[in-house]
Amino acid sequence: MTTEPTPSDVLRSARRIIVKVGSTLVTNEGRGLDAAAVGQWCRQLALLEAGDGRNDHTRREVVMVSSGAVAEGMKRLGWARRPSVVSELQAAAAVGQMGLAQMYETQLAAHGLRSAQVLLTHADLADRERYLNARATLLTLLAHRVLPVINENDSVITDAIRVGDNDTLGALVANLIEADLLVILTDQKGLFDADPRTNPDAKLIAEAHAGNPALEEMAGGAGSAIGKGGMLTKVLAARRAAGSGASTVIAWGREPDVLLRLAAGERIGTLLVAPQHKTQARKQWIADHLQLSGALTVDDGAAAHLRRSGASLLPVGVIGVSGHFVRGDAVAIRDAAGVEIARGLVNYSSSEARRLLRQPSSKIAELLGYTAEPEMVHRDNLALSH
Repeated sequence: MTTEPTPSDVLRSARRIIVKVGSTLVTNEGRGLDAAAVGQWCRQLALLEAGDGRNDHTRREVVMVSSGAVAEGMKRLGWARRPSVVSELQAAAAVGQMGLAQMYETQLAAHGLRSAQVLLTHADLADRERYLNARATLLTLLAHRVLPVINENDSVITDAIRVGDNDTLGALVANLIEADLLVILTDQKGLFDADPRTNPDAKLIAEAHAGNPALEEMAGGAGSAIGKGGMLTKVLAARRAAGSGASTVIAWGREPDVLLRLAAGERIGTLLVAPQHKTQARKQWIADHLQLSGALTVDDGAAAHLRRSGASLLPVGVIGVSGHFVRGDAVAIRDAAGVEIARGLVNYSSSEARRLLRQPSSKIAELLGYTAEPEMVHRDNLALSH
């Protein structure tokens, strides 16, 4: 009989963590980039990445999603309020992004950690091929112990391709790389049952299930004049992150050593727990909620291996291709008798897959001129049929 993990277990067991920090914190309420505050977060991120956290020597993979480009650009341009004209927003973002990237690179390097800037738009995450490319880039950076600093690409986006706010972007990145935990650092102590700025009797919600509709009612209200997000965007982001099994913490960004203490299992702010493990959530999504674009037929050896262990599907085990699909599409995986044994997200298009039939992974580059992945379908993107 298994027992439900405790909230402290949820925090301590997180190995891949997304940290989102808002504009108000990053820019000290719009007065300019706060080097001291950014330095403290970077110090904690470096300790977590190195496995030197409080009473815990487990190395974490950490990603920063940082607001602040528009706010820093506004400060440099002398604008007191966030512009509404798209071209002015884009200009502010372009100006501010230079300082934001330099700040993180300097502060992370001071703690021995390499960094990379990644700018995303909704279009990058909506298109399957670009989604997989973004995922591969981020996972490669993490594998090389480089900390990605992510922001929405505000200098070029329009409303048609805008994510909208970095709380949502943090949740989308959590889904993209299957993070265990999303930490949203804000200027509030967490989620309260009423607005603590106007109601002295408001009580902090220490724990709840992500996606509970009652939380959205409690969290109404807009953000500041500097940033776009309010508490509602954070609650909605937690619900979105839970879709891939990631829990969310909403906490005060200036709490001393907040990231180290959370990773050690300390209860800070509000924990919104995902209803299921990330692997279960992803497998369920692949198995139940995708339209299939085609199918791969596998030989008896590959079929037995998949059924037995749910391993990755290599090109050498594929003996047939049907349908028309592109990289990132969902396909059925069938045995030689035509029985569906799994579904998965394919790494190669149907035309490329036909060229790779029965071929070892070592020949992919020779046959295609490049290698996206050594697997036709990676085990993380594969769900066995019942």
